[in-house]
Amino acid sequence: MTYKGDKVKINNRQRTLENASVFTINNLTMRKILDALTIVSTILTLGILGGGFFTYKYVQSPQFQKKIMDKVLGEVQGLMPDVLGKSLPDVTGPSLPIPSKSKLIP
Repeated sequence: MTYKGDKVKINNRQRTLENASVFTINNLTMRKILDALTIVSTILTLGILGGGFFTYKYVQSPQFQKKIMDKVLGEVQGLMPDVLGKSLPDVTGPSLPIPSKSKLIP
C-alpha cells in the first residue's frame, strides 16, 4: 500500500489477498452453518425413521391388538343387548320351507 496525499493506492496483489481473506471468512462461516444444518437434518431423519419403526412394531404386537380388541368388544357389548332384544322374534320357523310328503310322491 502506498499513500499519495489523501488517496490510498492498493495494487492488484493486495486486492487479491484482501478478496481471498473475505472469501475464506465467508466460506468458513457458511461451512459451519451447513454442517450444523446437516447434523440437525440427520438427527430429525433418524428420529422419524426410529419412531416409525417402533410404532409399527408396537401396532403389530399382540399386547396392542388385545388392547384394541378389548376396547372394541366393550363398545359392541354395550350396544348388543338393545339391538338384539328389539329385533329378534321370540319364536322362529324353519329356515327353508319343507315340502309336504304328498307333493314328493307322484
